[in-house]
Amino acid sequence: MFENDASSLADLLLDSTLQSVDRAEELVTGAARQMGFDEEDLHKVGIAVRESMVNAVAHGNRYNTRKKVHLQVWKQKDRLVVDIADDGNGFEVVTVPDPLDNSNLLKQSGRGLLMIRAFMDEFVVSRREPSGTRVRMVKILPQAAE
Repeated sequence: MFENDASSLADLLLDSTLQSVDRAEELVTGAARQMGFDEEDLHKVGIAVRESMVNAVAHGNRYNTRKKVHLQVWKQKDRLVVDIADDGNGFEVVTVPDPLDNSNLLKQSGRGLLMIRAFMDEFVVSRREPSGTRVRMVKILPQAAE
């Protein structure tokens, strides 16, 4: 999973609870802070991790205590990479309603994927075998992007 020039920062199995959401956000933003991301990017990374974790816990694993969320965090020379994987039934991104569509504007949920895409530099959703979903998010250090 980790590439040759990567340094592992975390590799955890978390319970399907909201406490795990908080733990993941704190861990990832702490790693991003150590890498030198500024406050604005730390906020963006935190929101993206929180949204992805809530999706994994609530929508993927449905708070099932027997199902876990696998969190992997690593750094490469110019980027932070975060994988969040659940044990749920999986989903196809194309089936998620567009939160910007007029019929969805007043709905209470459905904006998480939109925010993750807006706040991270790379975002990939893939199916896990035999079941589940993996989300990979990448945030590139600003000086590396110049």
